[in-house]
Amino acid sequence: MATQAGTASRAPSFGADEVPRAQVVGTGLIGGSVAAALRKTGWHVTGRDAIDAHVQRALQLGCLDAIGTDPDASFWVVAVPAAYLAEEVARALADSEAAGAVVTDTGSVKTPVARDISDPRFVPGHPMAGSEQEGVEGANPDMFAGAVWTLTPTDTTDDEALRACQAVLSGIGSDVVTMTPGRHDALVAVVSHVPHLAAASLMCLADDRALDDAPLLRLAAGGFRDMTRIAAGHPGIWLDICGENRDAIVTVLDELSERLDQVRDVVAGGDREGLRSVLTQARRARTNLPSRYVRPQELLEVRVPIPDRKGQIAAITMLAADCDVNVADIEVAHSPEGAEGVLVLVVARTEAQRFLAALAGQGYHPTTRDLA
Repeated sequence: MATQAGTASRAPSFGADEVPRAQVVGTGLIGGSVAAALRKTGWHVTGRDAIDAHVQRALQLGCLDAIGTDPDASFWVVAVPAAYLAEEVARALADSEAAGAVVTDTGSVKTPVARDISDPRFVPGHPMAGSEQEGVEGANPDMFAGAVWTLTPTDTTDDEALRACQAVLSGIGSDVVTMTPGRHDALVAVVSHVPHLAAASLMCLADDRALDDAPLLRLAAGGFRDMTRIAAGHPGIWLDICGENRDAIVTVLDELSERLDQVRDVVAGGDREGLRSVLTQARRARTNLPSRYVRPQELLEVRVPIPDRKGQIAAITMLAADCDVNVADIEVAHSPEGAEGVLVLVVARTEAQRFLAALAGQGYHPTTRDLA
């Protein structure tokens, strides 16, 4: 189901005494956690679900303030299975049109829904967080604290909708990264989808071997358990993911197969230096995985004058992602005169110089300011 471009969004704006209102569609593990996280940060959250027992339980657990549809909600999150995602996003956009609300989703594959929905108020998204637990019983208000939440705006996404979505998600502690839908799908095949299939394959290998050697699984120590932990995820979710992101997943599986063949040859040939090289590279890459900073003194404000032209916020936040620069917060200061504004981004001091250089290389004229 597709929807055409409609009313431009207006970013959520709240008075000092006004309680922001959100709507969550789908109250399972992710939807329930989003609802609980928003409630924890002061939002009034209404939820709805195709299965009444799920939304009733979400209310009982304190994830929601109310059940139903809130016509005044300014921020909507659609957290439903992939098979229903485009339909429910389209419905959410229709239900929230009067309020001009921003709508995002939590789908693991972005290209299909980004292709099917072309509304300026829609900001496709994907939180890189989860749990082996199933349903709202496993909902956790802190699930997204420090976790990456990817936003994948399209050519039709309104800049103000993107900025508003970034601000809300940063407000619940997420590390928001912006990129195109296609790039997202190619990258998550490497860091999420294929790792799950690899863990499942290794777990099946061990299970098969255990049929002939019963003590095998009793020998599974911490390393094996850590590596295969994600194999406990619900199979139904992964059927949809592998169907929607088939091409990217197959490409990465081929690359992984080649890597394993190389390691096999190194081990079979007794090539100690070759094996050392592989393990050293892996260790270095693993220890250098980025971590989220939290101390204000480590942050710097980057101010970028931008023309009043569509796509500027998306272009700059995508440039930040290209430079491996985390944007901790974002806002736009509009000029009362002229056709320019100032995009204000908060980044790590250690990352600021390469971001400034990249901005200058693209013709921008950024300045910096201490937060203190």
